[in-house]
Amino acid sequence: MAVSVGESAPPIDTRVRVPRPVDIVSTLQPLQRGPWDPSQRRDGHSVWRVSRMRSGPVTCRLTQDGPDGARCLLWGPGSAELLDRLPDLLGARDDPSGFTPEHPVLAEAHRRMPAMRITRTGHVLEALVPAILEQRVHGIAAFASWRRLLTRFGDVAPGPAPSGMRVPPGADVWRRIPSWEFHKANVDPGRARTIVRCAQLADRLERLVDDDPADAQRKLRSLPGVGVWTAAEVAQRAFGDADALSVGDYHLATVVGWSLLGGPLDDAGMVEYLEPLRPHRYRAVRLFVASGGYGRVPRRGPRTAVTDHRAH
Repeated sequence: MAVSVGESAPPIDTRVRVPRPVDIVSTLQPLQRGPWDPSQRRDGHSVWRVSRMRSGPVTCRLTQDGPDGARCLLWGPGSAELLDRLPDLLGARDDPSGFTPEHPVLAEAHRRMPAMRITRTGHVLEALVPAILEQRVHGIAAFASWRRLLTRFGDVAPGPAPSGMRVPPGADVWRRIPSWEFHKANVDPGRARTIVRCAQLADRLERLVDDDPADAQRKLRSLPGVGVWTAAEVAQRAFGDADALSVGDYHLATVVGWSLLGGPLDDAGMVEYLEPLRPHRYRAVRLFVASGGYGRVPRRGPRTAVTDHRAH
């Protein structure tokens, strides 16, 4: 059951500055898993985010405070630890120099969104579990599974976080969740086993943030149930890898094709077409998706079915 860790102590109140302009809403958007994610919410020009540090849970409210930073309020025992990571969260390590796209769609998106940075959380398991939940299923179903599991097993967020926010479970909780609880959350046995297996290796996985991103992805892919797509999704968020391309995504190659070429591509075609954009392929994807890439895909053909594994 969820455990309350709310505290009455005043928050840490600080301002964080980063080397380049940053738009905190667009920068942190990839960390939110659906509109009702219990671990992250948008509130106007502010973002509420809860996380689990080694020192304990923490709630953070980030509000745009000038072109190159944010005002941050932090509650909970993990506050001081997160304080040191806030610049990375706001893209302090992200270096877009050398990214000069020639395609007019990308060039215009880059011109309109110069402050969209690539975040780096430094939390592997926190990015890995929802990525596993999103394997081979409709996003709506994956978001619902994430929400149910966090509501059932996460801690209540410290401080005055919006109602319903939960701190993601730690590895010790993920690896003890019974199979029937995953079943109730509409998670099939294969994905459930992968989550439990990764939670058992959590200490080793968290050390991957210190590796070269390419090596870290290779090590992630060595785990049963973690493929190219899942490793890239983790690298984008936990490592801040601006080149991590989500090959194998159900929609992405089609979106890339229609956005940049006016017709569909398969994965191989997408990889080949985006090759000249290394080491900024994920940055390019973020830009044309944020600029309306999905709206350029013709609405025809079958959609991904929302599968209910609880019926089996």
